[in-house]
This record gives sequence, structure tokens and C-alpha cells, in this order.
Amino acid sequence: MLNIVLFQPEIPENTGNIARNCVGFNATLHLIRPYGFILNEKKVRRAGLDYWDNLKLVQYDDWKDFEEKTNIDKDSIFLITKFATKELSEINESELNINKDIYFVFGRETKGLPEEITNKYFVQRIKINMNNNVRSFNLSNCVSIVSYNYHRITNFKKI
Repeated sequence: MLNIVLFQPEIPENTGNIARNCVGFNATLHLIRPYGFILNEKKVRRAGLDYWDNLKLVQYDDWKDFEEKTNIDKDSIFLITKFATKELSEINESELNINKDIYFVFGRETKGLPEEITNKYFVQRIKINMNNNVRSFNLSNCVSIVSYNYHRITNFKKI
């Protein structure tokens, strides 16, 4: 099962769009507080359109709450960060066991993921291939790229 994790998301439109993508990709959306907006805010709802009733959504008070409630192991988590050395294109099917939950974690739009998280899961850091013409891609675009890549690698078995 595909799981998208947003660590302290800041931009309501991104989160709404990601929620819509999660419905389309049959993924669960995990949101870790605090948010930079109110979840039922009009901007969030509008970006997610009328798909909110179909969204599998889980919310957590903080990173520790997320780790405790998901009982996550290092083989099922990937941190998406531009500071990784391993590229998304290097991930293969053996790393994405479709018989267990896989979690892709995305950081805040302005600050990314904190060092204590990236250091703990150092080996699981991956980056999206891109040239040096931009600092980063938009968060919701990154989620789409990673989600599609996951389903491509697993032959769309869980979509």
C-alpha cells in the first residue's frame, strides 16, 4: 500500500492537490502537525475538489506520534529530499515490497525535513532527478512524480 506523508505542510493548495492525487493513486495521506493552515479551510477543500469523501486520511500530533502509530521500519520508509545521494530512478521493485506498506515522506515547502529525521533515516533518503536550473520542484508535483513512479515500478498492481 502506498502512503504519502506530509511533515508539517504549509501551503493549503498543495495539500488539497496532494489529497486529490492520493485518491487517484489509491494512497493513504498522512499529515503530521502543525499545519500552516486549517484543514477544512476553503483553499484546501477547493484544491481537493469533491474527492475528500474518498480520501484515506490519518493525522498525527508530531513525528513521534507518527512513528509510534505506524510502527514504521527502515525498510518501508523513504524520505524525499534534494540532499539525498540516491536518485528516485535508482529505486527498484525489490525495495518496494508490494506486500507491505511503503511510506514516502515529504518535508515542509520552505524548510524540508528536520535533520533529526533525515539523520535517523539517512540510508532511506532519495531525491528526484532534476537539473540545476531550479532549487526544487513544487511539493504537490513531487508527490505526483513519486506516486506515479511507485505504481510504474510495481506494475500498477495496487492502483
